[in-house]
Amino acid sequence: MVKFSDDVTQGVEKSAARAMLRAVGLQDEDFEKFQVGIVSAGNEVTPCNLTGPELSEHAKDGVNGDVSAGLIFSTIAVSDGISMGHEGMRASLVSREVIADSVELVMHAERFDGMVTIAGCDKSLPGMLMASARINRPSIFLYGGSSLPGEYKGKDISIVDVFEGIGALEKGLITEEELYEIECAACPGQGSCAGMFTANTMASVGEAIGMSLPGTASIQAEDQRLRKAAKETGDQLNYLLKNDLKPRDIMTKEAFHNAITTVLSLGGSTNAVLHLLAIAYEAKVDLTIDVFDELARKVPHLADMKPFGKYHMVDLDKIGGVPVVSKILLENKLIDPNCMTVTGKTVGENLEDIEVPKDQDVVYFPDNPISKEGGLAILRGSLSPNGSVVKVAGIEIDTFKGPANVFDSEQEALDALFNNKIKKGEVVVIRNEGPKGGPGMREMLQITAAMKGAGLGKDVLLITDGRFSGGTTGLCIGHVTPESFDNGPIAICETGDEISLDLKKRELNLNVDEDEIEKRLKKYSNPEPRYNSGVLNKYSKLVTGADRGAVTG
Repeated sequence: MVKFSDDVTQGVEKSAARAMLRAVGLQDEDFEKFQVGIVSAGNEVTPCNLTGPELSEHAKDGVNGDVSAGLIFSTIAVSDGISMGHEGMRASLVSREVIADSVELVMHAERFDGMVTIAGCDKSLPGMLMASARINRPSIFLYGGSSLPGEYKGKDISIVDVFEGIGALEKGLITEEELYEIECAACPGQGSCAGMFTANTMASVGEAIGMSLPGTASIQAEDQRLRKAAKETGDQLNYLLKNDLKPRDIMTKEAFHNAITTVLSLGGSTNAVLHLLAIAYEAKVDLTIDVFDELARKVPHLADMKPFGKYHMVDLDKIGGVPVVSKILLENKLIDPNCMTVTGKTVGENLEDIEVPKDQDVVYFPDNPISKEGGLAILRGSLSPNGSVVKVAGIEIDTFKGPANVFDSEQEALDALFNNKIKKGEVVVIRNEGPKGGPGMREMLQITAAMKGAGLGKDVLLITDGRFSGGTTGLCIGHVTPESFDNGPIAICETGDEISLDLKKRELNLNVDEDEIEKRLKKYSNPEPRYNSGVLNKYSKLVTGADRGAVTG
């Protein structure tokens, strides 16, 4: 294999570079070894990434030895939970690209031969996997761990319960004191959100696609097993380096299908569609949104996980974690056993000794699933010609029809909800929130949770060219493409227009005459950009549509 680090460690002309490396702790013998970057999104901005610095040190202990010398660096992360429901959320998806770009730049400049990537929150996980696929040097991923659920009045709760509580308070269903008590109890410590929201979904993807050591996706952030796993992860990178096993050797088309199948069986986040498309783009794997729906027709929903079910990630961990889910899928010939993984073994080999516990109800079996089809669906139709995404897990109806109530931003819709201007039977349309038009494709847990908390979760259909939190449940359709900025039909939808949904047919239609749609589109012009400078302006000019993963490459 190419030893990139020779560019900074070998020859008299590299004396200055070695002098700098000596200053950070390397010695003569280290200059003959592989140089390894150990990168985390560790910070105090979000509890999701609090473990990053500590886990980096344990990973470094695993890396360092006769084969490799490790050096720690870091990248950014933002908190979706903190940035939710205001202008700050426009930075969230953008941060995924910044994370991937920043890791690439450090790896390129420092000439590291391989890397250990550590991340916890929603965008840092896919950002690390994107960077690994793009750079394509031996790499391995470690999840920073999920949090434990909080407890309130004898029930497990999470951050989603706080957002729902805001809507309940507005409708007078709970008191301000009760909301305060929920707020104080929801996040008991470090780690990512406890349910099968986006972070835990993408951690499961890390395992399912073969880039993480088996069993590491479900370990809680405060569990000492995670420290041990970090050291083992660092040590395993040495194997990858010695054998020149790179991310694109692992993240094949078949591996992506395994990952998608796992997400569908878990009832995972809609954001997984966006992120897997982006990772596939970097891995140079041809993947389209239609694959998600093709597999969803064949893959049953098996895991009874929050936000729609009973259990949190800690409960899945107690029965054996993602390997148990993978073993069930393998036994039913739903995943490919021949895909290579970072262990140096195939998926099938990794699962040989996994036993599936029978006396549990966290994960069901294909002969008696929660649902015969997977937890996500891709919709097309006159309102979303290029596709849209819905989490069908937990939805109890197949069809919905009603008049549109159109808003040009999430905040407009939220204000309308709090002023009793959203009624049962309506279709709430929120546009100008796509990757380009937002910019940034805001996540809308604030409005979806508030609607649920207000008792409208089953009676109002919400449609947007933005996206949703992994904690969102109910009648919510996102990623509508083309987005309004690209003159998609959502741009010319008017209040009072009839909109219909048919989940069985996978259709989302604006029931307006085609000639009328064309007439409206000819008259339509985009609103003025929200940002005329800075990173959000730059992002809006570079980003693709959600149906292509909202990538900027």
